[in-house]
Amino acid sequence: MVEGRIAIALALAMLPATAPGVAAADRLSVLYRSDAIVTGTGEENRQIGFRECLGEVLVKVSGDQRILAAPALVPLMQRAGSFVARFSYRDRLEGIPIHDEQGTHDRPHDLTCFYERSTVDPLLQTLGRKPWLTARPRLVVLLSVRDQERRFILTSDGAESPYMAQSLEAATLPLALAAKLPDSRILLAERLDTASLTAAKPARLDALARLVGGDVALSGTLEWSDAARGWIADWRLLHLGKSYRWLVRGVSFDEAFRNAVRGAAQILSENGAPQR
Repeated sequence: MVEGRIAIALALAMLPATAPGVAAADRLSVLYRSDAIVTGTGEENRQIGFRECLGEVLVKVSGDQRILAAPALVPLMQRAGSFVARFSYRDRLEGIPIHDEQGTHDRPHDLTCFYERSTVDPLLQTLGRKPWLTARPRLVVLLSVRDQERRFILTSDGAESPYMAQSLEAATLPLALAAKLPDSRILLAERLDTASLTAAKPARLDALARLVGGDVALSGTLEWSDAARGWIADWRLLHLGKSYRWLVRGVSFDEAFRNAVRGAAQILSENGAPQR
């Protein structure tokens, strides 16, 4: 299911802002839908999933990750199921026979919640936010990586760390964004290595983003640190002439990419700067 959701999200994010009719409707349908992984289909775990889905859809529609820390969200979470228009399940072990000691009650399921815009938008207003409904810019991630053994630029066709590329794709889903990576051919043509990429001016990064086929350059460094017991990620993004920079320390690279995409969405939706 994750692979299918990635393909759908990427395809919709590539639609132009002026795409008429069904394109705009499809883009909105993605915004007002969210997913959670739950154990079985029982009521108790369903309510847990409803709360997770509500948080995700509010962040996705607004673009503002800080909404999850809003005190006014707490009472809304207590009745999260009441905001769901409809929901569906998919057994993540579909096609795998149930073992003697295992019943359907403890099999993992994807819970998908569908919401009405007329429900979500007033909730955002209650929380002091507004919907981000314009077509979302296509991010181009320009990332210099240093692990325990080497330095490299993360590319779409590189063999250094395919798991990182997959993690980046997965991080875009909750925000309905698309992120592209440069390929090695472009880096060679532009004479970019880890040092020159880190030192590049914002204007050059944005030009490179357009060359790759995106709209906005999200650049940064990702370095392993034994002292921090994890990765240190330092992100940069230029929006409307203003430069933003934020940092996260001691995390997995999965969380580093989630931090990058959440921060980019917060900026691009004009909800202010991410916390450094």
